[in-house]
Amino acid sequence: MTARRVLVVVPTYDERDSLPRALAALRLHVPDADVLVVDDASPDGTGELAERIAAEDAASRGRQSIRVLHRTGKQGLGTAYVAGFRRALDEGYDVVVEMDADGSHRAEDLPRLLSRVPDAELVIGSRWVRGGRVVNWPLHRQLLSRSANVYAWLAMGLPVRDATAGFRAYRASALAGLALDEVASHGYCFQIDMAWRVLGAGGRVVEVPITFVERAEGRSKMSRSIVVEALVRVTVWGAQHRVAQVRSLARRLARR
Repeated sequence: MTARRVLVVVPTYDERDSLPRALAALRLHVPDADVLVVDDASPDGTGELAERIAAEDAASRGRQSIRVLHRTGKQGLGTAYVAGFRRALDEGYDVVVEMDADGSHRAEDLPRLLSRVPDAELVIGSRWVRGGRVVNWPLHRQLLSRSANVYAWLAMGLPVRDATAGFRAYRASALAGLALDEVASHGYCFQIDMAWRVLGAGGRVVEVPITFVERAEGRSKMSRSIVVEALVRVTVWGAQHRVAQVRSLARRLARR
């Protein structure tokens, strides 16, 4: 198999304590991958720290494998990833990875995700398939995650066990075929949105079991507004999907 250029997109907002370990783990487990840190003007100086780590890494490796995209403020998870996707497409990468900086996504699981990219347009690191597990995650967060995924399945018919998962690898060619300008999701429902778009474009989605570890430093970005956004958007998408199904059925019946 020919070598593939991989870009790992890591969005950050106040991740100063966890980012160095996340980047070191990526260097250890996927040393040939490049990293793009997308920082939303973190008040704790995460962006500046990322620049120093990138410079030190370039000096030791002889090439610029870590770069930092600085944005002017907290603009949301979805827009951070879309910015990273655009950079990856502009620079000719073959595979684009989404990965958190807080340690919840283990770099040692990434090679298994990448190994499945030839089989699918989107590979999801899943907590809720056989072999997947969570460590130190509060019960209420587990229930929220499972409920969100069940609701997406019921409302939209989304055939994915962990559609809210944020640890995933895309074929760049699949992203290039999507209307990224139309992606308006900002919070965690961005993940549902993207899986839905890949499937709608005829792409294949596979899930690989991972171990999800609750963050050791910092605070979760989950908030009431993020939950409400996901609930509203999934409900709207589901209603649109069911209306389209009814119209399609009506057209088929009319031809008989």
